[in-house]
Amino acid sequence: MQGFAGFMWLLSIALILFSGFALIDAATRREDAYRAADKKTKPFWLIILGLAFVVNLIFNILSFLPILGLIATIVYMVDVRPALRGLPGGGRNTRRGSSSDGPYGPWNGGR
Repeated sequence: MQGFAGFMWLLSIALILFSGFALIDAATRREDAYRAADKKTKPFWLIILGLAFVVNLIFNILSFLPILGLIATIVYMVDVRPALRGLPGGGRNTRRGSSSDGPYGPWNGGR
């Protein structure tokens, strides 16, 4: 019985880490990247993944809510994250352009 309890504890820790990684990844993506990838909004995914993380912390792995949190995390990781990563810049909050770049590309003064 101790082996099963140890396995369930390791599985619970893995789910907490998995949902935590997805939450941090979703938080580091730009808001407009979600719209550009035609996915739900950033606050929607932050709420869903935040709830999944908290549920994994509080409830036992064998209950119903962590399974729902796992499904939401898997949907983010296999559907939303690849779509965001496929955008130019990977959907990250980076500043790699010149100071004259606008939201749709470089601004050249109408030339």
